[in-house]
Amino acid sequence: MTLLDPVPALVPATLGQRAEQALERLGDAPSLFFEGRWYTSGELAGRARRAAHGFRALGVEAGDRVLVVMTNCPEVGVTYSALWRAGAVPTPVLFLLTEDELRHVAQDSGAKAVVTTPEWLAKVQAAMPDLPVVVVGDAPAGTVPFADVEGGDELGLVDRSPDDMAALLYTGGTTGRSKGVVLTHASLDAAGYAGHASAYSPGRNRGLLPLPLAHVYGLMVSVTGLHARERGSSVLMRWFDPVGFLELVKEHRVQSAALIPSMIGMLLGQPLEDYDLSCLERVGSGGAPLAPDLALEFERRVPGCEVREGYGCTESSALISTQPLSERRPGSVGKPVTGVSVRIEGPDGDVLPTGTDGEICVQGPTLMQGYWKSPDATAETLRGGWLHTGDVGHLDDDGYLYVVDRLKDLIIRNGFNVYPRDVEDVLLSHPEVAAAAVVGRPDPKVGEEVVAFVQVTPGSTLTPDQVIAYTKEHISGAKYPREVRIVDAVPVTSVFKTDRKALRTLLKDEK
Repeated sequence: MTLLDPVPALVPATLGQRAEQALERLGDAPSLFFEGRWYTSGELAGRARRAAHGFRALGVEAGDRVLVVMTNCPEVGVTYSALWRAGAVPTPVLFLLTEDELRHVAQDSGAKAVVTTPEWLAKVQAAMPDLPVVVVGDAPAGTVPFADVEGGDELGLVDRSPDDMAALLYTGGTTGRSKGVVLTHASLDAAGYAGHASAYSPGRNRGLLPLPLAHVYGLMVSVTGLHARERGSSVLMRWFDPVGFLELVKEHRVQSAALIPSMIGMLLGQPLEDYDLSCLERVGSGGAPLAPDLALEFERRVPGCEVREGYGCTESSALISTQPLSERRPGSVGKPVTGVSVRIEGPDGDVLPTGTDGEICVQGPTLMQGYWKSPDATAETLRGGWLHTGDVGHLDDDGYLYVVDRLKDLIIRNGFNVYPRDVEDVLLSHPEVAAAAVVGRPDPKVGEEVVAFVQVTPGSTLTPDQVIAYTKEHISGAKYPREVRIVDAVPVTSVFKTDRKALRTLLKDEK
């Protein structure tokens, strides 16, 4: 298949079936490197088949939810694959959640068991004392060693439909308790298929994955590999650190990597020129809007590497659009992927014309089935058969999508709409600004005031007044920040997104 060939139609399948097809098609070969060791595809598949039998022996039946609370390691993928083969439902949980947040997910999902690693065991047991706990690594008394779960017979594929639930992922809960997002085998499979079709280039690829596998972005990237046409390989990081990332690229001659903007920003803070990165051909960016200057600076400092931005959300199985190969348009998140349609709606639900900002709405096979046990929220978000993302953006004449910001992050100052990303992009264009975040602060005179938190580069003596003066030169008088705070680090969430909630809380607590 060449890049000019049409993408063949996807025949629906469960992810367990897709894994078996991939192994049969591509054969057994080294496929995953993690902390000093290569694992073959056949070895991982055998472990998953045995673990599927072990989970059934623990009482996990088809349709049951199992929490997965682990840092990245091969056993995360083995667990996902085992549960899919057994007809059960992985419920990935970011390990940095609090005990109370873990308890909410466990109770709301009705989980039958939890899989974790020793460093999170105490928190897991405190949050869900009545659940069977499977431990990868040293398993104390009262828990089940993962080695025992995968130590018995193999289990064949349990009969499930592509329309059955394949994963239950909980949103961040920035406006209250997190909601479970129901993703089916068909929706995740469609996202993996579209992701591979949009990124396919001839030849075997070695990719580097520092994203949390518990996040929908990391999960989707993993599923993408099930549609590979040639045997590639992956290098998995337990968690992201910029120096470790660069060392792994150099050591393993990595060709591609999946990142989020804050990770790219951290990499730019390293002496990139001291590493041989000539192998790196492309970096995918998703999870949050990427400032154009960051992409251009990364490409300047890593010659031959293209930064390709994409866009998605949990409710769309992480994928809505991506930059077409060799047709990148800076500032855009690309075109809708295979099978996905995008339109822009106004507040009254009318479809807006090209170039006009409004809410980004999506239709296609990657969409969620709905929110878990939340019919009203499901009906509101999927009204009219379209996913209403809560993001603001527009389409250009060629169908490229531009994401402006989140609706809920909009700042209204003196009646003018101010999108934090517009201000942040200007701030990040300053050579001495390493990171920036903008939020609104209630103000009795103008409604909301624009407040910027700025992290400067090492050795910089940049002052708040100088930052304000710079922004006044590059953005309208209605938008520039009247208040700038120089901080040691801009706070980020457990998946490295800017934590605006923390910044708003800081401003609120100062009242």
